[in-house]
Amino acid sequence: MKKIELDIIALSHNITQTHSYAVVLGESNGLRRLPIVIGGCEAQAIAVTLEKMQPSRPLTHDLMKNFMNAFGINLHEIIISDLQEGIFYSKLICTSDNDTVEIDSRTSDALALAIRFGCPIYTYENILESAGILMEDTPPGKKKKTKSESKEKTTSGNGDLKTMTLEELNQLLNEVLENEDYIRAIAIRDEINNRKKK
Repeated sequence: MKKIELDIIALSHNITQTHSYAVVLGESNGLRRLPIVIGGCEAQAIAVTLEKMQPSRPLTHDLMKNFMNAFGINLHEIIISDLQEGIFYSKLICTSDNDTVEIDSRTSDALALAIRFGCPIYTYENILESAGILMEDTPPGKKKKTKSESKEKTTSGNGDLKTMTLEELNQLLNEVLENEDYIRAIAIRDEINNRKKK
């Protein structure tokens, strides 16, 4: 299976749901985004490194990196390898002088380690196809909505997703993506995918 490289695009917090965050991964040479819901602790572990903050004592993922370095183990890459019932599964591909080993990992932990090691993040086409969101490229000359314009429309169009038409869902999805509300986008994407399966 061909691997698709991803970059961390954003870390988003949902104001309406306490301790609910999404890390948004973007296709390196494409317009698709892969939002993954993670917990508050994992979001903090990712944010600390993204913001180049230096905690006074090592966090768990820093300790893991130090441990791996001490024993000559390098994190070569991570692969988001599976998606089952809305849960992403990942593998750490670790290398040493003698061996290469795959280790099962929660995706949030894998991402926290990947940014510490500076290693690439990959997934497969079938995962991007089922859980990814396609960002529309704004054509030249067309004005992109401001966040306040988009927010107005998004909050007024927050009716029950099940009562909306597929066209309305796609329009709402574009609006919440412009507003960078990735957690709401996940719910809309899931509703669209459920309808396509039927």
